[in-house]
Amino acid sequence: MRKPISLLAACGIAALGLAATPAHAADPSFTLAGPAEIGLRPHPGQSGAPQKTSVGFELVNDTASAFERESTFTIDLSGLKGIADVALAKQQGSDCTLTEAAVTCKRPALWKGRTGVVGLDLTAARGSKAGATADLTVTGKAEGAAFRAATTKVRIGGPDLVLERAALKEEQKPGDRQNLSIVFANEGTESVKGVVLEMRTTHGIDLLEQYDNCSYSEDTGPGQPLNTAWSTVQCLLEGEYEPGSVYGVDGSLTLKAAPHAFADTLTYAVYADGHQPKAAKTSRKPTGGKKLAVRERAPKAASAQSVDLDPWNNLQEFDFRTRNSADLVAWPVALAGGVGDTVAADFGFRNNGPAWVAELRSGENVARTDIVVPAGTKVTKVPAGCQGVNADGTAREQTLGAPRYFCSTGHVVGEREKFSYPFELKIEQVVANAAGSVSVGRGTPEGTKGQPWDPNHANDKTPVVISAKGGATPTATATTSPSPTATATASATATATSGATANGGLAATGSPAGALALGGAVLVAAGGGLVLAFRRKAGTHA
Repeated sequence: MRKPISLLAACGIAALGLAATPAHAADPSFTLAGPAEIGLRPHPGQSGAPQKTSVGFELVNDTASAFERESTFTIDLSGLKGIADVALAKQQGSDCTLTEAAVTCKRPALWKGRTGVVGLDLTAARGSKAGATADLTVTGKAEGAAFRAATTKVRIGGPDLVLERAALKEEQKPGDRQNLSIVFANEGTESVKGVVLEMRTTHGIDLLEQYDNCSYSEDTGPGQPLNTAWSTVQCLLEGEYEPGSVYGVDGSLTLKAAPHAFADTLTYAVYADGHQPKAAKTSRKPTGGKKLAVRERAPKAASAQSVDLDPWNNLQEFDFRTRNSADLVAWPVALAGGVGDTVAADFGFRNNGPAWVAELRSGENVARTDIVVPAGTKVTKVPAGCQGVNADGTAREQTLGAPRYFCSTGHVVGEREKFSYPFELKIEQVVANAAGSVSVGRGTPEGTKGQPWDPNHANDKTPVVISAKGGATPTATATTSPSPTATATASATATATSGATANGGLAATGSPAGALALGGAVLVAAGGGLVLAFRRKAGTHA
């Protein structure tokens, strides 16, 4: 039985048209894009009414700037006569018109990146024959620009792989195992020669078995830490899969929650061989002698290979929630220098684990670092990812010289990962007892608030201490690192004491300085003055 599903990632692959319109050397060139092929269920469809298939065309502007002239896009519909009926997709807007002969759309400007051109709903025409094909080609025209056209082949009939949703438990604890049952059917009009089963898991879910007819790879895209990557498995299931038949994978596929599991996702899909997403270059194949097999579960009903009639029901996804916790710890910072000096400051925090945390659905930042700058100093260099705000946390235009900064992590914080934000501050005047702070937690309008999955909020905040040359030398003292223990309520309990206190800030000679926790900057005496020494931390984010 089919059920509507939400998708973590689109399962269609856009293809670019190759036909090019000659252009003047100085004219920008833009690319139109759409799917290579779509299939339409033969009229009148399974329910007795024509079943629509949607197709969208986009424009890709990968030039250095926007193109601020009107462009016109046209799709010739004459080839679809007697094969498919066309309608504009809902919420298309008033910039597209549809006639029996063509679709015409206008755009006042073409912004950088991808811009939607038109969305169409297609149904098989009454009297159309299975196997009939026609081309949909979108072209563009504008003064001072050239466009590469895109063509989508429309075909009546084809295979339709439908994947059954497995019965998996959402709530789990680290170390739990459960079997992934794969059952799929071909509900189309044509057979499929070879099926590729793809399974993708986030960092906290492991697939235990290894099969020789499967390839295994890690997604290590730019800017994504290795320990938070997706793992992808693609298995080629050879054979012919005929319309009306149901098939089941005959072999164990065991999912295990890792020690760092927290909020994780599994996606699994079946594709006709050749239509699966491209595997990573670093994929590997085991040679253990085991192959993942398939067995038929129902007698055959009713063969050129074609595109899947409904690719959206090829894929299922599942979200897991693991009873675990992650302890975010801000590290203290101590600085020294004379009036007029510019000093480097390494603000940040670390995740003591045991869990990784990722906002996979929303893409929101996992945490915010709130930095309050000590009085008497002015920020002269700000790292990427940090925004200057007013003292009360409200927005301001000037980034440099702000009294406070909000720095964001992005949507992933790995277990045992460190986030470092290197600033530079100029000491402008001596202010007695001047001290700032570093806090980490969930972003709020006021600053930060402890995350509900963080078991120890005592170490969320730590001081920033600055001492003037000739002042007392702060003494570093170690803090107790908390050791979270997972409980059955998706949180953990832990105790820790913070030895970091601010006893003096940018103070005059002879004033006491605050105690420092290990892991921050350390001041050492040298030749009667103060030398600033920073600990280097491996695996940090700038």
